[in-house]
Amino acid sequence: MNLAPLDWLIFGGVFAATLIIGYAAQRHVRGVADFLAAGRSAGRYLLSVGYGIALVGAISIVGNLEMGSEAGFATGWWGIGMATAVMVVRVTGWVTYRFRRTRCLTLAEFFERRYSRGFRVFAGLVAFGAGIVNFGIFPSVGAHFFIVFLGLPDTFVLGGASIETFPCVMAALLLVAVGFVFAGGQVTVLVTDFVQGTVGNIVYVVLCVYLLLWIGWPNVVEVLSAAEPGHSRLNPFDTEGLERFNPTYFLIGIVGLFYNAMSWQGTQAYNSSARTAHEGKMGLVLDLWRMLPYTLVLALLPVLIYTVLQHPGWSDVQQQVASAAAEIENPAVRSQMRSPLVLAAILPRGLLGAFAAFMLGAFISTHNTYLHSWGSILIQDVVLPLRGRPLSPRAHLRLLRGAIVGVAVFIFCFSLWYRPTQAINLFFALTGAIFAGWSGAVIIGGLYTRWGQTSGAWAAGLLGVALAVLGLVMEQARAAHAESGVAFWGLLDGFGVARVDGWARYAFANLPNGQQIWGLAMPICTVVYAVVSLLSCWRGAAGFDLDRLLHRGRHRIAGEVVDQVADQVRWNLLAFTPEFSRFDKAIYVATYIWHAFWLVLFALGTTWYLLGWGGNGAADDANWVRFWWWFVWIHLGVSVVIVVWFTVGGIRDVRRLFRDLASAGRDDRDDGVVRQAEE
Repeated sequence: MNLAPLDWLIFGGVFAATLIIGYAAQRHVRGVADFLAAGRSAGRYLLSVGYGIALVGAISIVGNLEMGSEAGFATGWWGIGMATAVMVVRVTGWVTYRFRRTRCLTLAEFFERRYSRGFRVFAGLVAFGAGIVNFGIFPSVGAHFFIVFLGLPDTFVLGGASIETFPCVMAALLLVAVGFVFAGGQVTVLVTDFVQGTVGNIVYVVLCVYLLLWIGWPNVVEVLSAAEPGHSRLNPFDTEGLERFNPTYFLIGIVGLFYNAMSWQGTQAYNSSARTAHEGKMGLVLDLWRMLPYTLVLALLPVLIYTVLQHPGWSDVQQQVASAAAEIENPAVRSQMRSPLVLAAILPRGLLGAFAAFMLGAFISTHNTYLHSWGSILIQDVVLPLRGRPLSPRAHLRLLRGAIVGVAVFIFCFSLWYRPTQAINLFFALTGAIFAGWSGAVIIGGLYTRWGQTSGAWAAGLLGVALAVLGLVMEQARAAHAESGVAFWGLLDGFGVARVDGWARYAFANLPNGQQIWGLAMPICTVVYAVVSLLSCWRGAAGFDLDRLLHRGRHRIAGEVVDQVADQVRWNLLAFTPEFSRFDKAIYVATYIWHAFWLVLFALGTTWYLLGWGGNGAADDANWVRFWWWFVWIHLGVSVVIVVWFTVGGIRDVRRLFRDLASAGRDDRDDGVVRQAEE
C-alpha cells in the first residue's frame, strides 16, 4: 500500500462528504424531468464545474498524461489555438443556445421533432452503441490506475481462494458510481460532480506548485532541451517526428469543436439542465475560465513527470517505475500507467491522498454522468419511441434506473474482454466518430436551416456510421495482424482462401488513426447531407418551421427568453443579448481580452514559423523556455482566483437548486416523449 494514515484520512473524508451531499440531493427527485435534467433548475457555476469534471474523468487525465509525456509542452501551443476556438463556440452560444430553446430533454428527441421518429430511433441506437463502446474502457483504465497508484497486489486471498484484484476494483468503483446516479439521477450527478470538481480544482493548483518547486525549472529545461530534432518538447514547430500527436491531430480537433458542438452525448443531460437558455450559455462561457487550472495541469504535469523519468538525479525513481511497468504485459496499458507510477513514487504524504481522492472523484463523476446519459438515451430515444406511448412516471423512472444498471454491467464485461491497442485519446476519436463523424451536419442543419431534410439526415448518418465502423474493424485487424500475423480474414484459411499478407502489410501501414478517420468523416458527411437535402427541396419537399421548434414568435414560452429591447443592436457585435446583466457583460469582456491576448501570441508565433523565420536550434529553444515559464506562472496566478470564485458561486447555485426543486410544480407530461399532438 502506498497510502499512509494521513492519506487515507483525506481520501475517506472527501468520499464521505460526497456521499452525504449526494444523499441530500436525491431527496429532491420527484419526476422524470428531475431525473433526466434536474428539473431544468441548474445555475451557471454548478453547470460549469460539474460539466468540467464530468468531461475530465480519471481516464481523460491518464490519457492526457500519456499524450503530454510524448509531446511535452509542444501540445500546449496547439492547445492555445483550440482554446480560442472553444471561446468562439461558447460566447456565441453556437448550437447549445438554440438547442436549449427547443426544450428537448435529449438530442434524439430534437431529431424526432426536426426530422422523424424513425431517425430518432436510428440516432439513439447509434449514439448509444458508440457511447457504450467508447465508455467500455473507462472502468479498465480507472481500475488499473488505482491498482498502480495505491500499490495494490495483483491477487489477494479470500476464504482460501486466490482472487484477481483487477475485476474486484472495477466492480467496487462501478457500484459506487451506480449508487449515486441510481438514487437521484441528474440532480445527484450535478451536485456530486460539483463537489468533486471543486476538490479537483484545488488539487490541480497545489499539485502543480509543489512539483514545480520540488523538481525545479532548471532541471525541466535541461531534460526538454536534450530532445532530438523533430521530437522537440519545447518547440511545437519541430515535431515532425511525432506520428500521433502532431499539428494535424490538433487541427482536426479545432474543426471538430465547431462541427461537433454538443454532438457527443456522454454529458447530454447538462445540455438541458440549465434554468434558462441564457444561463446555460453563461455556464459554458464560465467553463472557459474553469478550464484554466486543468489546462495548466495538462501542459505542466506531463513535462514534470517526463523530467523525473529522464533526469539522472532521479535514477532511483526511474528504476522503481521501470520495474513496476515491466510487470504490465499489455504495451498500451504499460504506456498509460507510466505517469501514475511516477506520481505514486514522488508525491509526499497528504498530497498523495489528496490526488487519490481527486482521481476517485474524477472516476465517479465521469461514470455517473455517462451511466446516466447512455441509460437515458437507450430508454428515451429507442425504447419509448418504439413503444409508441408514454409510461407512468413511476414505471418510467424504474425503466431508466434499470437501463443504468444494464450499462454498468456491459462496460464491466467490455473492460474485462477488450485488449487496448492504441493511445486512449485515439481510441476516443475512433469510437466517437461512429456518432460524431456525421451528427454535426445533422444538428447544425436542423437548428440553422429550413431546407435540411430527413433524407439528408439519413444519408449522412448511414454513411458516417459505415466509415467509422470500418475504421474500428480495421484497427482491431491491424492489432491482430501485428501480434500473430493473422487478421480477421485469416480465419478463412481453413476454407482454402489464401492470406494476402502483402496487401495486409501495405493497408495497415497506411491506415489512418482514429483522429484522422474522424477528420475525413466530417466533411464527407456534411457534403452528403447538404446535397441530398437540396435535391429533396428541388423535388418539392417543404421547408421546416424553425419558429415552432425554437419557440419563437407566436410559439414563445414566457420566461424562456427576455423580451427584445432597443439596446440589442448596440451589443450584438460582442454577442450580447438583452438577457445580459452588467456582470454578465463584464465576464464576456474579460473573456474576450484574455483569449485575444493568447490568440495574438499564437497567431504571431505560428505565422513567424510558417514563413520560415523561426529555427530549431538551441537559441530558439531558449526563447521557448522563456515563453513556457511565463505561461505556467500566469496560469497559476489566475487559477488561484478561479478556484475561490467558482467555489463560492457553485455553493450558491447548489442552495438555489435545492430551493427551486423543493417548491417547483411537476408536469407528468414533461418526460421527453413526443406525443401525437406535438408532432
